[in-house]
Amino acid sequence: MNRGNSVFSKVQTGCLIAGGGPAGMVLGYLLARAGVEVLVLEKHADFLRDFRGDTIHPSTLELMYELGILEEFLRRPHQEVFQLGGQIEDFTVKIADFSHLPTHCKFIALMPQWDFLNFIAEKGKSYEPFHMQMESEVTELIEENGRVAGARARTPQGVCEVRAALTVGADGRHSLVREKAGLPVIDLGAPIDVLWMRLPRQPTDPNQTLGRFRGGKILVMLNRDDYWQCAYVIAKGGFDTIQQKGLPAFRDDIATVAPFMRERTIELKNWDNIKLLSVQVDRLRKWSRPGLLCIGDSAHAMSPIGGVGINLAIQDAVAAANILARPLLRGTVPDKQLDAVQRRRQYPTRMTQAIQVFMHKHFVGPTLSHRAPLRRLPWPLELLGQFPILSRIPARMFGVGFRAEHFRSPDARSVSAS
Repeated sequence: MNRGNSVFSKVQTGCLIAGGGPAGMVLGYLLARAGVEVLVLEKHADFLRDFRGDTIHPSTLELMYELGILEEFLRRPHQEVFQLGGQIEDFTVKIADFSHLPTHCKFIALMPQWDFLNFIAEKGKSYEPFHMQMESEVTELIEENGRVAGARARTPQGVCEVRAALTVGADGRHSLVREKAGLPVIDLGAPIDVLWMRLPRQPTDPNQTLGRFRGGKILVMLNRDDYWQCAYVIAKGGFDTIQQKGLPAFRDDIATVAPFMRERTIELKNWDNIKLLSVQVDRLRKWSRPGLLCIGDSAHAMSPIGGVGINLAIQDAVAAANILARPLLRGTVPDKQLDAVQRRRQYPTRMTQAIQVFMHKHFVGPTLSHRAPLRRLPWPLELLGQFPILSRIPARMFGVGFRAEHFRSPDARSVSAS
């Protein structure tokens, strides 16, 4: 990689990746593994941001197995979830059972996203073509003759101009890259937002990760050993109203859904302890332009339902590496190859979003507006209660997905060794 010494520096690389989230880091690692010169730019100084996607699904764990890094990954602190359940009023139902999946890991691994990203960064840095620069944010694209030829980024040392055969937008649901590229967005709408928080967990608490529904309130509780990572679902734009009612009223709402947590809600001392996730579900009509590709949340923002966003993003990265590694090694990426990435990943994206929108419309939305106690379960959950074997279906949809990717990109070390 050629680096200039002036404040306004110029860099030449094979692939410039904007965003050091799951999609960007995994793509950077895989391309560098294949021998492609890669530069990942991440606008933050580190990965330490709470309440991001922490659910590593069996599909992602299977990819790690194929790479030969699963055992090392699972030595990092994590929790393993073999089933997901729901408590609706006084009814309890098993929603997803991962024990029958055709994968080596038949569970969801819960791990803070910063630990996952640091692990992938370590793996990427073991390959010479991998470069990562923190506190560096893409601010504009460089276009020449109708093609994206790279980007300019703001760094601690000043403005940096990066020229690349391919620029990848992996900078999340508020992607500046896709905005600057003028890629049209299809907004599918989302009637909910989510409030994230931590609450203490006691050894005598129930073990199971549950979604709790009571009196028009929804609380999802993820077991993180010494604390519960909680997601309180609210109507879209309803956070201001909740704040106006005051923190004591909000604590009471939490205790209504999970009575055993009443004393522990005092840990919510101010609104800084509660993080708002403004939910959006959208996707790009076209994921690419000549010289540019968007993947992950930049291409399709997902609802938190099923915790699938991080895993779809990683699957995008694998597909992109499979399709683009060899063209990048040759120094040019034909437009048809960029289109091939979208064709490969569009079906699982649409199917997953269709399920999420259905659940928003027919289950989550009505639950938030229905205050009277339920006398019977909604029919899909009633079927799950009557026929537990059906819990394998949502486990397959969310644990593996509609199109599981497998590694096809080469390992440059293995090639050179042979």
